[in-house]
Formats: sequence, C-alpha cells, structure tokens
Amino acid sequence: KGYKKSARVVGDCLAKYHPHGDTSVYDAMVRLAQPYNMRMTLVDGQGNFGSVDGDPPAAMRYTEVKMQSLALELVRDIEKDTVRWAPNFDDSLKEPEILPSRYPNLLVNGATGIAVGLATNIPTHNLGEVIDGAVAYMRNPKIKLDEMMKIIPGPDFPTGGYIISNGEIRKAYETGKGKILIRAKIHIESEGDKKTVVINELPYGVNKAKLLAKIDELCETKKDAFAGIASINDESDRTGMRAVIKLKKDAPLQKILDNLFKYTDLQVSFGINTVVIADGKPQQLGLLDIFKYYVEYQRSVIVKRTRYDLDKAKERAHILEGLIVAVTNIDEVIRIIKNAPDTPSARSGLREAFSLSEKQANAILDLRLARITKLEVNNLKKELADLKELIKEYEAILADKKKQFAVVETEMLQIKKKFRDERRSRIVESSEEIDVNSKAEETKSNETYFVGVNVKGRVRKLSPAQYKRIIDDEEPIERDIFVSVVKAAGDQTVLGRKSTRLN
Repeated sequence: KGYKKSARVVGDCLAKYHPHGDTSVYDAMVRLAQPYNMRMTLVDGQGNFGSVDGDPPAAMRYTEVKMQSLALELVRDIEKDTVRWAPNFDDSLKEPEILPSRYPNLLVNGATGIAVGLATNIPTHNLGEVIDGAVAYMRNPKIKLDEMMKIIPGPDFPTGGYIISNGEIRKAYETGKGKILIRAKIHIESEGDKKTVVINELPYGVNKAKLLAKIDELCETKKDAFAGIASINDESDRTGMRAVIKLKKDAPLQKILDNLFKYTDLQVSFGINTVVIADGKPQQLGLLDIFKYYVEYQRSVIVKRTRYDLDKAKERAHILEGLIVAVTNIDEVIRIIKNAPDTPSARSGLREAFSLSEKQANAILDLRLARITKLEVNNLKKELADLKELIKEYEAILADKKKQFAVVETEMLQIKKKFRDERRSRIVESSEEIDVNSKAEETKSNETYFVGVNVKGRVRKLSPAQYKRIIDDEEPIERDIFVSVVKAAGDQTVLGRKSTRLN
C-alpha cells in the first residue's frame, strides 16, 4: 500500500487506543523504522528517521510510514478470533490484548524498558536462527540447552560487531540473566610506516558522532594514553560505515587499541535481563522456557484459527447444499416463489417443500438467475466437494496435537524462507579470538560485479544487487542483454554463463 503521513497515524493511535502524548507514540514508531535499533524493522519509513550519529528524526508532519511486510506476520489471523479483545480507554472500540505474532518477535527484535519497578533488557537475535530454534523445540521439547545453542549461538545485533561471551551467553540463556561485552569491528590499514585504525561496525546502541568526539576529547585529556593518534575522521557514506583513526609514525598500536576499548564505547557491556509476562505475571525466563510458552501459544492460535475456519466452511457448505437443491429443482422453486404473496411466504414455502433451514431459504431467494446455468451448477457442486475436503482437514487438525504443531512449523518456516538474512554479529568466547589485522587490503582489491552489453554496444558495470533488481524486474529495463559475469581478482578474469534473458 502507499505511505501514510506519520501525523495521521499518530493521530489515529491517540484517538483510538493511546490517551497519552503524541511524542511517545511518534518516538515508538520511529524506533520501529530504524535499522540500527531494530534487528528486523517493522515500519517502512519515508523521510528523515534519524541516524546512528544521533540525528533526530524529522517532525511527524514531514515523514510518511507504512508497515513492513514482516510486521503483517505479527497481526496475521487476528481477525479469526485468535486473540482476546478488550475495550479501549473509552469503551468505544476493542483492542487486542496480545498479537498472534506468527514469529518470535520478542527474541528477534528484543525488548528494553522499565515498568512498575521491573526492568527488562532482551537482546536482538537472528530471525532464521530463532525460527529454527522454535522448530527444534517443537520437534523435541526435551532438547538440551547446549543443543539449542548450536542453533542459536547467541544474540545478533543490527549494528554487527563482536560479542565477547566469556560464558555469559550460556548463563543468560539458562537463567535469564547475564552480562556480555560488545566490541566494535575494526581493522588495521597500513600506509608505509603509518597505521590507520578503521571502524566498520559499532556496538549496539552506540552513537558514532559522540564516540568520535569522545576519542577526540581523550586525545587532549589523556595525552599519555592517546598521544599516538594523529587525526580522527568520519568517512562513512551510503555504502557503509567507515570511521578512521590515523596514527602517528611508530605509534604503539596495541596500547592505543587497549586504551580505546577501555575508555570509549568501542567496547560496551550489555546486561541481559529476560523478564517477560508469562501466565499473566512477570517472570525471568531462560531461552528454553521462552520457547515452551511461545510454541504452546502458537498452537492455541492455530486451534482458534482452525475452529473459526471450520465454522465458516460448515456455514458455507450448508448454504451450498441448499443452493444445489434449489438449482436441481429450479422449476418447482420458481413456481413457489411466483405464487407466494410476499417474501416471508416464499421463504416458508421453500422450507416446507425442500426441508431447508432459514439461511438456505434466504440464500435461494437471493440467488441471481445467472447462477442457474449448467456451468454454475457444476461449479457449486465442485465448491461443495472442495469444502467437504477442507472440513475433513480442519477436523483432523483439531483432533491431533501433532498436526497443530506441524501447521505452526510449516508456517514459521515459510516466514524464515521469505525474510531470513545473514548473521551480523560474530560471537567469540574471549577477546583473544578477535583479529584486528583483517584482510582489509584483499577486500579492497577483490570486487565481484556483472558486465552488461546493450543493443547499442554500450557496456555497463553493475553491482550484484543492481543486477538482481534488473533480472527480477518484470518490466523491460533499457533492453539490456547480460552476456557475461566477470570476477576481478588481481589479474584473473573468469567468464560466467550467458544469461537467457533477452528483452
């Protein structure tokens, strides 16, 4: 759908559900659109929604929003009596007490906050890993934590970086409480005798502008520790983050790095405190307990949805049976209706003649003449046969707990297939495992791209993302004919297979 002005969405929320300030509503919505705060964004924002440098978002009158497709999975099947509804603040509307949440958003996007003296701080996780973990729990509710951690090794933050566990991740997943370290991802570039520290990924929640300002300030206040720093520049652009700290000739690299991690937010701690509402009360739960509650809740959603669908299918089948009776005896039906003095009399006459219910009789009275052709009769019979098969399937699901879990598993794996992405945070047990002398130079010299030649003989160089967008697009784009794939790696050139797409 199209974008809606943020002020309109905030106004609707205030008027219908949230009798508080507009700032709190807008700030919450903005956060849902920020890719550096949410592991999987739930709002698609158009306009200025802030940045990792701490820039504030534009006012709500300037920005526009719509829901991300993943957000629809949170509310999918909500119209099928799957959740409890309660009156809103002025009893004019009903609002859901909880969402169907067809994937474990509590773990994927985490949660943080304080309410009535209780705090929670749940880190973000990888969507694919979390769904695989839920599926593994459904298949084996007695799964051990160590086996689960092979599937979900730890949190996965939207800003990437290194997670230094020191055994705390396992402790947090077991007890619900732990403390991990998050370190920025950096590498070292050399220019002759001088070295440069390049920051590519920051710890979760760190403001880049404030971080660089802090390092600049430390160069003045702690000259002994940071005397080797020559300059600090932010070279970030639309391609990614790149904050550069240039060192003086013969500066002690390791000492400067140790001091940066010690005195700045290049390394921060994250206190995991998994407090959630379970059985109607706040509880501190481990990972396996969260999955226990979640998969059981999902099973109840499937049961309620199937019961709703079954009732609708039976209702439709009942109507179809009446319509088929009417169409196969159409002459008699027309005679009864034609001779009846009014509609109630016609309804009564149909019910007596063919032993119909009131709903069936009403459906016959509403029947259009175009529906009494032979083709339409066959269509009605086919629809009824399909509905009876569907009713059998629904009844089988309601009668078998294993089938209910199978439906949950199938639908969750479909969400994973559609929305999963690669892990961003790298987990290490101790800081000694982190190698800052990464292959930065090799990364710079190697580039994968596609070469396109159009009908006029012009050559274009495209990134893999651009190429995929063009190939996936249904509309002809510039009548390009992609003839080869070139991977530049030093002096080597490798030709790929020809594309079969000709516009």
